[in-house]
Order: sequence, then C-alpha cells, then structure tokens
Amino acid sequence: MDIATILGFLLGVGLVIFGSLVAGLSAGDLIDIPSVLITFGGGLSATVMGNPLYLLTTIPKYARFAIFEKKANIAQMITRLVNYSERARREGLLSLEDDLANVDEPFLKKGLQLVVDGTDPELVRNILETDMSNIHARHEANAKFFGLMGVYLPAFGMLGTLIGLIQMLKNLGTGDTSAIGAGMAAALITTLYGSFGSNLIAMPIKDKLLRRDQDEMLEKAVMIEGILSIQSGDNPRIVKDKLASFLPPSDRAALDEAVGGG
Repeated sequence: MDIATILGFLLGVGLVIFGSLVAGLSAGDLIDIPSVLITFGGGLSATVMGNPLYLLTTIPKYARFAIFEKKANIAQMITRLVNYSERARREGLLSLEDDLANVDEPFLKKGLQLVVDGTDPELVRNILETDMSNIHARHEANAKFFGLMGVYLPAFGMLGTLIGLIQMLKNLGTGDTSAIGAGMAAALITTLYGSFGSNLIAMPIKDKLLRRDQDEMLEKAVMIEGILSIQSGDNPRIVKDKLASFLPPSDRAALDEAVGGG
C-alpha cells in the first residue's frame, strides 16, 4: 500500500474537518446529500461523456493502482538482467528458455522469448517499444479520466452554488430568514465539495498515476536495453555499467555490491 497516498488523503480530510470544527461548525453541517449528487454525480457524468465508455470499467482498477503501490525496483531488475547475461554468455542464448517459466513479468518474458526465438534485434526493439508505447497510452488515458474529473467537479460545484442561490433568492420575498440561510449554506457546500473532490481526490490520483507510469516506463526501458545487450552478447560487466546509467548515482554503489564491482 502506498502510505503517501493514504496519509495525504487522511491528513487533508482531517485538516478540513478540524478547521471546520474550530470555525464553529459541526461535522453534520458539512453533509448535504443533494450537494453530493449535484457535484459528484454531475462531475462523473460529464467525465463519462468526454471519454469512451470502456474506460469507466477500468477506473476502479486504476484507483487501486494509485493506492496500492507496485514499486518498480530498477536495481533488482538490472541484477536480474545481468544474471541472464552471464548465463547466456556461458551457455548460449537458448539456455534462457529454461528460465522463461519462472519469469513473472510479461514484458520481460516476451522480450526474452523473442531473443530465444532468434528474432532480429531491430525487430525485437520495435516490438518491445511498440508494446511499451501502447502501455503508456493506456496509462495516460486513465490518468486523463481523473484529470477531467478534477476539472468538472468544481464546475458542478459552482452549478450547485447557483441552484442554492436561486433557492435563496426565491425565499427572499417570504421573509423566512432560516430558509434564506439554508439556501446560502447549500450553495456554499457544493462549492466546497467541488474543490474538495478536485484537489484532494481526482487531481492527486491523476498525478499519482502519471508518476506510476513514469516509473514503469523507466523499468521497461531498462528491460529493452538489457534484453538487446544480452542478445548482442555483451560482457555482463558492460551490461551492468550500461544499465546502471538509468539509476541515480546514489543507488549505483548498492548495485555494485549486488552484482559485483564496476
């Protein structure tokens, strides 16, 4: 689980509630069902209108992806590729076929299978880069879904505010000050919901998904370079040094210890 996502959300909610209580409001003052329906229902509906319907079915999956972290371990992947390189240099490329059953990363498995099958190196690169590009496009589309939601939620919050103001103005002639106050409160709550939903839910999830995509694309770039180095028969030390360039300098010493001196 990604502690930063959970902690950030809980901290944001907690501070909003705490600030409201300090201001003299109760938790119940912040709950208004019609405002929830207008803001979140309207925002979600508009987002669905602006996207293909199939994306709606993938949203729960990507929301979980933002919360439950599957962190790319680049150093571990480099170590794994160097080990494959050592075996391929010692026993030949076909020896890697014995390892394929134990490879749980589909992208890596596909690349190694292409190498074992004797596919032309340029074709291997093209196939893997096309696969990588399509994965990136899917990730971007789902991140954009949450980005659009972040745009629409405040807009529907403002729409709810206008509805509340209409209600308030209708009650001006009656002299019922309590009804006027209730209308103003409802108007402001929808604005609150729109801002809250956009800035503490939709936009952070979008940014988190883009960050996850960036990490995954880096890992896949390492895989491509490693696979092609293995296919070309590079010395394992050269493979390690080449792939280490993907790591920040602070992580390279640990890689040297795991793989062997550089």
